[in-house]
Amino acid sequence: MTDIWTVKAALDWTVGYLEGKGDENPRLSAEWLLSEACGLSRIELYVNFDRPLSMGERDKLRGFVTRRGRGEPLQYITGEAAFRHITVKVRPGVLIPRPETEVLVSEALALLPPAKKRVALDSTIDAWEGDVIIAAEAAAVEAAQAEESDDPAALQQSKQVISEYLNGQHADGDRADTSAVPAKPRPLLVADICTGSGCIACSIAYERPDARLIATDISPKAVSLAKENAHDLRLSDRVRVEQCDLGAGVPAAALGRLDLVVSNPPYVPTAVLAEIPREVADFEPALALDGGADGNDILRRLLPWTMAALRPGGGFAFELHETRLAQAADLARQAGFAQVRIVDDLAGRPRVLIARKPV
Repeated sequence: MTDIWTVKAALDWTVGYLEGKGDENPRLSAEWLLSEACGLSRIELYVNFDRPLSMGERDKLRGFVTRRGRGEPLQYITGEAAFRHITVKVRPGVLIPRPETEVLVSEALALLPPAKKRVALDSTIDAWEGDVIIAAEAAAVEAAQAEESDDPAALQQSKQVISEYLNGQHADGDRADTSAVPAKPRPLLVADICTGSGCIACSIAYERPDARLIATDISPKAVSLAKENAHDLRLSDRVRVEQCDLGAGVPAAALGRLDLVVSNPPYVPTAVLAEIPREVADFEPALALDGGADGNDILRRLLPWTMAALRPGGGFAFELHETRLAQAADLARQAGFAQVRIVDDLAGRPRVLIARKPV
């Protein structure tokens, strides 16, 4: 390359270098790395071809390209991964979120009861305040009904609750009295077992503001990262992360009351690990991949716990290896689950096991 590195020259050089290193998609990799080094979107790269790179950007790009040339996953290099409607941090030692896991989340969400009217929660509204808004909305409905029935007392009571919240009259330690408000819908209770980066738990919490989640993982690195992602996405008030083996950290009071258990456990058969791509085998944690001889070792332990944890009618969604779904479905039926079915991923391969606890 010349002394002046333009965006186009850097892109062309990076593509050629990575192509020589055997990158399966060198142009995509080059775009990602150059975008990260320059702080530009991939589209912005193509409208800034003549823009010169600063020395700092050149040094950063060199480091990125060297790491990618050794096979390191792009997500570890850039430090983040897009997942459904959110972006999560990723780092070595924790499994990288994958597109097939987005299918898992879709199926898990479909197992939950239909969402009530959504409450917009922003950085200034915590879970308790969100519940007050739900209660206030219920009071508004009651107020409308009171107006129609000409009941001044009921109308005044409902309007008072709403005005107390909207006017901010419940300072810390002096919250509005909602005892007279009609009972609000109870939060949905969800457990995400083997949470890894927390992408599943955070996605469900993001898409279902009426859900409260407990996410577990045995890996300290995963637990730390999942907590960080929940915090950065402003979901910490509804996503609790615990370090434990499978569901051991779920409070005893929640057992038998969960609406949903979701999991992307280690599920690759041990013999298959030798065949997976180098950038997975060499860089991602074996602890998050190895599912034992037939890939279903964790599933066998998870099924009885899930049966005890779910409420009657509650459901589970587990991501599993495409060659072991039929066996997994049989195990679920033997454990007493009903409505057992298998869902394919975006590539048409069996990927997700779905079932419900009998009512």
